[in-house]
Amino acid sequence: MSKENFEVGTIKSIGEVKQITDSFKKCEFVLVTDGKYPQTLLFQSTQDNAENVSKYNKVGDKVKVNFNARGREWTNPQGEVKIFNSFDAWRIEKIENVTAKIEKDDFDDIFDN
Repeated sequence: MSKENFEVGTIKSIGEVKQITDSFKKCEFVLVTDGKYPQTLLFQSTQDNAENVSKYNKVGDKVKVNFNARGREWTNPQGEVKIFNSFDAWRIEKIENVTAKIEKDDFDDIFDN
């Protein structure tokens, strides 16, 4: 069973959609997490999700980002092993400040029963 990976924070920047190859495109964005020790994290969205990052979000939006952590190993020509990590965002949900409004009639109905 795998744990759901997500972070909540504010979008600091959104990059351009980049066509890497004929069949692969991505968009990178930066999220500053909430909490006592905020972290600045680089995420990427790929393929169809790449277009959606800037289409549905803007800098300053408070969001929840669901992602997969990916890593790979690479050996350079000098024989040194390097590790590369990425956070592949697959869902970005805006977090709205929702305030409950109770209408007077609703309030009255509660106490009439």
